[in-house]
Amino acid sequence: MSSNFALPRPLRRSGSLPASRTIRIVVLGQGAVGKTAMTVRFITKRFIGEYDPTLETIYRHEAAISGEVVHFEILDTAGQEEDALLIEEKIKWGDGFVIVYSVTDRCSFDEVMRLCFLVNHIHSNSRKGSSDPPPIIIVANKRDLEFDRMVTTEDGENLSKTLKHPFCEVSTRDSYEETVVVFHTLYSEMMKQLSSSPTSFRRRAVSKLMDKIPKIHANSTLGSTGRSFSFNSFRDFLPESAKVRCGGLSSQCEGDILISERRLLKTVCA
Repeated sequence: MSSNFALPRPLRRSGSLPASRTIRIVVLGQGAVGKTAMTVRFITKRFIGEYDPTLETIYRHEAAISGEVVHFEILDTAGQEEDALLIEEKIKWGDGFVIVYSVTDRCSFDEVMRLCFLVNHIHSNSRKGSSDPPPIIIVANKRDLEFDRMVTTEDGENLSKTLKHPFCEVSTRDSYEETVVVFHTLYSEMMKQLSSSPTSFRRRAVSKLMDKIPKIHANSTLGSTGRSFSFNSFRDFLPESAKVRCGGLSSQCEGDILISERRLLKTVCA
C-alpha cells in the first residue's frame, strides 16, 4: 500500500452490528512528522502546513463508510516526551492507532517500533481476556519531499511486515485521498477485529485527564461538498475574554479560524 491507493473494499457486516458507530483513534509520533496536518486534511480536505506541535486536540468527525455513519474521535497527540501516566491514559482511551513518521526524519522512524510496543503493552494490561493486539497502522508521511528523504519505502514496508501492521506511505500535502485511505484502512482493521473478537472494543471510562483535552467538532453534514470546523463550537473552548473579542470578528477573520483553529489559540487572545 506504499504507492498505489484505493479505498478499502466494503466489509460484510453481520446483522447485529449497528448502523452508526463511534470509534476512538489516537495519532502518535514525534513532533513535526505532520500528524496534525494529516488529521485536518482527512477531516476538512484542506492542507495546512504549520501547527503548534505542543497542543493536543480531539477532533470529532462523521463519515459514511460502506453505507454506515462512522463517528470518528481522533486524538492528535503533542508528540513530545511526557508523563508516563498521561501517555498511558491516552493509549487506554483509543480503540485504534495511527503511528506516523516522516520519511525525512530517521529518528521519527526509529520511534515507531517503541510506540507500537508501548501501545501493545498498555492494551494487553488494560484488556484482560483479550489476546488480540489493538489495530495499528504505520504511516510514512511527507513522501513529496523526495530530495530530503532519509527513510526508504522498503524500510517502512519491512518494519510493517516485522510488526505485522498495515503500512501506508503518503503525502498529506499532495493528496487528500491518501489520508482517507489511512483512516478508512484502520477502520477496516478495527471492524475485522470486532467481528472476530467482540469484547475487544468494550468502551472504557474516560479519565479526568482526557476530559481536559479540547474537542473540535467538524460539520456534521455528510456529502461531497467537504467539511469545515464549526466556528461557534470552537468558540466554546475559548476563555470568556477571548469570546468577547471574537464577537466582532470580520468574515475574513472567521475564515482564518475555520482553516487553522490552533493558530487562533495563540493569536486571537494575545
